[in-house]
Amino acid sequence: MEDEKLIHDRMMSGINDEYDKAKGEFIYDVTKPAAVEFASQQKKISEVQEKLDIENLTGDELTRTVYQRTGQSRKLATQATTTVIVSGAAGTIVRTGEMVGTDTILFTVIEEVTLNESGLAHVRIQCNEFGQIGNVPANTIKNFPVSIPGLINVYNPEPVVDGYDEETDKDLRQRHYDKLQRPGKAGNKYHYRQWALEVTGIGDAKVFPRYNGPLTMKVVVIDANKLPAPIELVEDVREHIEKEMPFGVEDLLVIPAVALFLNLTVAITLMPGFTEEVVKANIKKNITKHLKEIAFKASFVSYAKIGALIIDSDGVMDYQDLLINGSTANVVIPDDGVPVMGGVNE
Repeated sequence: MEDEKLIHDRMMSGINDEYDKAKGEFIYDVTKPAAVEFASQQKKISEVQEKLDIENLTGDELTRTVYQRTGQSRKLATQATTTVIVSGAAGTIVRTGEMVGTDTILFTVIEEVTLNESGLAHVRIQCNEFGQIGNVPANTIKNFPVSIPGLINVYNPEPVVDGYDEETDKDLRQRHYDKLQRPGKAGNKYHYRQWALEVTGIGDAKVFPRYNGPLTMKVVVIDANKLPAPIELVEDVREHIEKEMPFGVEDLLVIPAVALFLNLTVAITLMPGFTEEVVKANIKKNITKHLKEIAFKASFVSYAKIGALIIDSDGVMDYQDLLINGSTANVVIPDDGVPVMGGVNE
């Protein structure tokens, strides 16, 4: 893109030197505004040209362009839901809209339930916030923010796992490319993957045609957090595919990926001011991020890469004697597996 000086200099060079082109003279002053305007218009044209490249688009512009070109919508964030066990006086009604929570995150009751004769009830709740923030460990939903007459205790026996952040620009852009470069048509394997990825909460899918002979199809899915998809989400995928798929497939199997846990033992030299627990949490965070990036893309987890991630973790001065699942070798990922961070020195 040319600036106004370059444009103006070219305009002046095209005028015969018999005229006075010095600054402040008529020729200079009458051409300068035009050069400024031409530069401004070139800038606008350049901005429009950049928007023709989907790599330059983000946010709402990317959402709109992908939908216009391929009909694919950005998957929105979800509110995590789970079942908690509430105890108290028999016959007490737990009403919709009442609150329970962890020490920092609130959940709302979404189904009215009455405590049974033993003073217990299974209660469905939904996180008040959208996204992964609602994915909390087991036994952390234990508070009533406001006392409810007749209720004493609440806890979640299982971890919450179905809170998903809004689809990232990177993932939406990749779905756009997949639709164009590996188009699903006539029920081919790309079609099944496309259908699976249309379900909110699904992060990726692998398709295995003829997994059990002719007219059979297996779809293995992970969720948006790049973990084995929970059963409810797997069922949503199966139902969606069954609505879309053509006649002919007699055996459709949709299953979650198999979790390949990575458990590390390693001798860590800590930096001053760090505790072992904090450093172990930092290591897990670093490795978890990497495992998400390679989920359903790599065929193995690199031993060397894990070592590099450990040394790059806050609080690690040095390490030695690293074992991954008891070995110093790369960890092979099964075709239907996804690597998941396990423990560190546990």
